[in-house]
Amino acid sequence: MRNAALVLGIIAGIWGMLVGFFGYGYTEFIDHFGEIPDLAEQVDHPERIRLFGLIAPVLAIAGGAMARSVALVGGGLLLASAAGMYFAFGYGVFTMFPIAMAGLGGLLALAARQPDPH
Repeated sequence: MRNAALVLGIIAGIWGMLVGFFGYGYTEFIDHFGEIPDLAEQVDHPERIRLFGLIAPVLAIAGGAMARSVALVGGGLLLASAAGMYFAFGYGVFTMFPIAMAGLGGLLALAARQPDPH
């Protein structure tokens, strides 16, 4: 289970980085060039997008990396990452996979009481 949490966390973090890059870039683009009515408008909380676009994927990668050695901490970081992605970006077509992978990885890491058999 720890290996599965590791893989899910790293994949969720990489996919979350793509979402974070796009979210950060979009908010900066709108700030620089202005809004286009009914086509490209600024989000309600651009600083939230920018902050969690960085923090949530880093938490997922760190949680996945820690899942093998310190499963409880890794699982907590993965669950925090899933919550952060949902809080910043909501649930949509591009966020459903990193949220689900980070959440499942967190649950698997928390459920892993014993080290994986070799």
